[in-house]
Amino acid sequence: MSTNHFPFGQDIAWQPNPDWIAQSNLKEFMDRHRIASYDELLARSVEDISWFWDAVMEDLDIRFAHPYSQIVDLSDGAPFASWCVGGKMNIVHNCLDKYQTTATASQPALIWEGEEGQDATLTYAQLHQEVCRCANALRSLGIGRGDAVGLYMPMIPELAVAFLAVVKLGGIVLPLFSGYGPSAIRNRLSDGGAKAVFSADGFLRRGRTIPMKATLDRALAGVPGVRHVIVCKRLPVSSPDAQIPWHADRDHWWHELVPPQAPEAETSLTGAEDPFMIIYTSGTTGPPKGAVHTHCGFPVKGAQDMRHAMDVKPGDRVYWMTDMGWMMGPWLVLATLLNRATMFFYDGAPDYPSVDRVWELCEKHRITLLGLSPMLVRTLMPHGTGYVTRHDLSRLRAVGATGSPWGPSSWRWIFENVLESRKPIFNYTGGTEISGGILAGSLFKPLKPAAFGGPIPGMDADVVDESGNPVRGEVGDLIVRQPWIGMTRGFWGANDRYLDTYWSRFEGMWVHGDFCAIDEDDMWYILGRSDDTISIAGKRLGPAEVESLVNAHPDVTESAAVAVPHPLKDNDLVVFAVLKSGIDVNEPLRTSLQERITTELGRPLRPKEVRFCAALPKTRNAKVMHRLIRTAYLGEDPGDISALEDPATLKAIQQSA
Repeated sequence: MSTNHFPFGQDIAWQPNPDWIAQSNLKEFMDRHRIASYDELLARSVEDISWFWDAVMEDLDIRFAHPYSQIVDLSDGAPFASWCVGGKMNIVHNCLDKYQTTATASQPALIWEGEEGQDATLTYAQLHQEVCRCANALRSLGIGRGDAVGLYMPMIPELAVAFLAVVKLGGIVLPLFSGYGPSAIRNRLSDGGAKAVFSADGFLRRGRTIPMKATLDRALAGVPGVRHVIVCKRLPVSSPDAQIPWHADRDHWWHELVPPQAPEAETSLTGAEDPFMIIYTSGTTGPPKGAVHTHCGFPVKGAQDMRHAMDVKPGDRVYWMTDMGWMMGPWLVLATLLNRATMFFYDGAPDYPSVDRVWELCEKHRITLLGLSPMLVRTLMPHGTGYVTRHDLSRLRAVGATGSPWGPSSWRWIFENVLESRKPIFNYTGGTEISGGILAGSLFKPLKPAAFGGPIPGMDADVVDESGNPVRGEVGDLIVRQPWIGMTRGFWGANDRYLDTYWSRFEGMWVHGDFCAIDEDDMWYILGRSDDTISIAGKRLGPAEVESLVNAHPDVTESAAVAVPHPLKDNDLVVFAVLKSGIDVNEPLRTSLQERITTELGRPLRPKEVRFCAALPKTRNAKVMHRLIRTAYLGEDPGDISALEDPATLKAIQQSA
């Protein structure tokens, strides 16, 4: 592969600040364990995983009612590692209960704002009381340990309360994306064996009301096991969608059921490896996969990432644009609480009623860590920098990013205009089955545009070729060689599928499914999903390599590159581009984009077509769905589209010119 185009050949844009390193959580951790350098820490964290994860437990002050006898047991093999063997604990005790007699109780745990401007704050003490009331309400309905409860709600405070209340009881949370339709909801609730569901009458988006309860009712027609539905009022009373259907023998209003309950409740004592959450991820084929997570797994990994990779400290305020149905929702709740920080929920569109809404929120609520998708950045860039500079973002210490690969231009836009060219971007990649990240930016490592600093401590990551051999300076598969505490404990009822998905390709390696590259300066880059591979006449590349070139054109807002079948070359390249407002489709622009790609990537990778469309199919967290673009272009059955935010975008691909 040529190395004269992205991601290779980039200059270092950010250098570590020695003062920030000296004051960091990770430096304190290293000093405590007499570790002299960051590289020494990375090596020790994977050479002795028992030492490392035991030290993380101590660093996060994870308390056990009955201590574990062994931090990890590998007797059943790496895919089925068992953690905190024999330990008894409930993660809610560590998130809330243990703080109630400390100064943390009076600190804000959750800040919320709605699209219409309403806001609310709950301290650690107030959140604890509301969680207890909700847990008592569930107990009054006969819901308890081991019972699965769905969460189909907008990003409102009651969502965090319900999430923690289910876990406090020893139940199992089934988080659901708030934009799901009946079929997607039905499949997940049925597979997880849900006995109850939390929901809302609806939510607001761009000034419109979006119904939820009516959608849930259609889903529940096929899930007879759900005996109770607890409904929050979210919509204005005047909204027609606020008048919802009601089943008196099953439905309960939150405001009637929860507030009258006692503000104290017992936290069920659970095994450290008892499941507390099944979170579903959509694959390219087959039914959704239910990743199983335990009390000592997902929360600990998420909190360690936030503490060690992103340097979140007590009192920090974290706003990560997400939905509870995506992994970053539970991650935000649990990791902030375990670090004595503050989570920020926003229930609304980040560019409504004005494109500066996200920056307004950061200023108003004194956000210190903002997490967003590079795709959102590409959407905001055409509106200029004035919408950013009019706001005081001085409290923002860093920006985190998940959801889709960066291009150099969008990375620099955030770095220069939001972070003053001196604060870091914590690029972060992993996934639902990881409980957080494999790779991230770091205070300890220089950064290039769109790059990751490398593996997070505790993650034994590498990049390998098609034979499983390590590679540098070319694109390969991202793998992990050893288990980590947040690794999913398998897929709910489908462990053969779990083994086939992650452990079947190379002996003893977790194959994550992302294309990755490491450059000459040990900078790491994610270049798209390997199931989105563009392989033409034996030449492989990730979609992000093409898209970064197209997105750099001044007339283009965003783009997607896919491979389509070709009888001789195996595949051809087709590129879809969304043009900026006011730019008309024209042949010189099409030719210019084709030539740009050909010049930078080589003639064998010249696109078959460059097509212009009104929008790209994306998930709610702004991840472009290349699989659906490919099937729409080819006229094939799209299969599972439950994660798609707007089904009309498939028609935009079909109508592209």
